[in-house]
Amino acid sequence: MITPPSSRAPGAALADRVSGQDVVAAAGWLGSLLENASATDLSRYAGTLAWSCWRTVEHVIDDLIAYALQLAAQAPLAYVPLVGPRGEEEIAHVDPQSGPLGLSEALRAAAALLATQVTASGPQVRAFHPFGLSDSEGFAAMGVLEILVHAHDVHIGLTGESTDLPEEMSAAVLARLFPDVPDSLACEPAGQRLLWCTGRIPLGDRPRRTRWRWDSSVR
Repeated sequence: MITPPSSRAPGAALADRVSGQDVVAAAGWLGSLLENASATDLSRYAGTLAWSCWRTVEHVIDDLIAYALQLAAQAPLAYVPLVGPRGEEEIAHVDPQSGPLGLSEALRAAAALLATQVTASGPQVRAFHPFGLSDSEGFAAMGVLEILVHAHDVHIGLTGESTDLPEEMSAAVLARLFPDVPDSLACEPAGQRLLWCTGRIPLGDRPRRTRWRWDSSVR
C-alpha cells in the first residue's frame, strides 16, 4: 500500500479548496509508487480498466498537460486543438525505454506545469471543460482527481489490492467537483466517497456506480 501524504503542504489552501500545491503533492504520491515498480509490473492492467498501468499514467499525464493548456489559452469553447501524429486526441506518450523512473519524471513534470498555470491564473480566468466551464481551482481539482483515482487503479494492477486515498485532498476534490454526494455517505471516509463517486467501489448500501461525471462549473 502506498502511504498517502500525511498533510497538505504548508501554505496550502483551506481543506475545501484545491491548489496547485495539491496537484504536485498528489503526483509525488503516485510517482513514488511508479518508481518502486518494474516495467513488467506496469504492463499489467490497471484495476478494472482496459489500459495497462503504464498507459493509465500516460492518460493522467495527458490530462494534466491539457488542463494547463486550457488555462493558458483561456479557451472558452473547446479544448486547445492539439492532436497526435495519427490524429489521436491524447498526445502524451512516454518513451518506454525510460522505464518507471522516466514515467514518474514525466508525471511530476506535467503536474508542475499544471500547478504553475493554476497559480499564475487569476480567479477570473475561465476555460472550457465538457463537464462545465471552469476556473483555475476547478482545473486543479480535476488534475488531483485524475491522479488519485488512477493511482487507485494502478495500485490494484501492481499489487492486487486497493489503497487509501489522502483524506484532505479527497475531501477538497469532493467539495469542488461532486456537490451532490448523498448525505447518507457523509460518515464514510472522503477517499472512499471519491472512489464511489468515480465508479470504483460500492459504498454503504449503495452499489458501485456504472455511470458518473463530475461538475467542473464555477459555483
